[in-house]
Amino acid sequence: MDFLKEFEERIIEVNKSLEKFNEEKEAPQNTIYKAMNYSLHAGGKRIRPVIMMAAAELMGASRESVIPFACAIEMIHTYSLIHDDLPCMDDDDLRRGKPTNHKVYGEAMAVLAGDALLNKAFEIMLKNSQISPNMTLAAMAEIANAAGTEGMIGGQVIDIESEGKPIDAVTLMTLHLHKTAALIMVSARVGALLGGGGREDLLAMEEFARYLGIAFQIKDDILDVTGNEEILGKKIGADAAKKKSTFVSLYGIEQSENMLSDYTQKAIDSLSHYGEKAEFLIELSKFLLSREN
Repeated sequence: MDFLKEFEERIIEVNKSLEKFNEEKEAPQNTIYKAMNYSLHAGGKRIRPVIMMAAAELMGASRESVIPFACAIEMIHTYSLIHDDLPCMDDDDLRRGKPTNHKVYGEAMAVLAGDALLNKAFEIMLKNSQISPNMTLAAMAEIANAAGTEGMIGGQVIDIESEGKPIDAVTLMTLHLHKTAALIMVSARVGALLGGGGREDLLAMEEFARYLGIAFQIKDDILDVTGNEEILGKKIGADAAKKKSTFVSLYGIEQSENMLSDYTQKAIDSLSHYGEKAEFLIELSKFLLSREN
């Protein structure tokens, strides 16, 4: 299996679909499409849509069948990054090596671009799903929950209220299970759901993605200390400058690296009963373990 080739094929497929779903229009409000696409096509790894597609394939479905939902999850992720970068949140100037959305389009347009991407996500699922109406609504309900107060937004609230003060290990884990892992977990669950998986499959995919999501965050925290700014596309040391509690600040680099390996292996082990069919997701887990951005 040529993992990198297959990974790139899926990224290209997602990118083409994202372009189709958010075409710029000759209209008075055209700036909003430009602002949305500026961040949407800024070079993301498309981890969440790729996981959703792979989970559907693992269940025996085609990855094309989940494309509207895969693109929706990427739009929701992108909206969260635009808002996260705003001066009232993390106040970041760079994202993926480019000026953040509000630095290019202004704060008001960046807020609207994030809002528009969230709305567009649900619009494309409703308009483009080829799955049964009941299954479509079930998938959308899962995504809405993971993106909202019980998921990503809830995690962001904990993050904001924890800034500048020490937090314990339980709070840190709760924060990132919501802020980071929630969209990764729902990507795997929805992929399995739309792919025809049963209850045990959905739970297995959720377990896999929970471990992977925490590993992803630990790696982010490590890179914020040890990474190369040119490769990362943003300044290192941002978390420490903002006095944020991270896995590194709580456990140190060495223990964080051990935890990263441990959570990655747990993610891989959770796929064991799928055998060779899970090869892509296993290789993806290893790829994320060694990433540099």
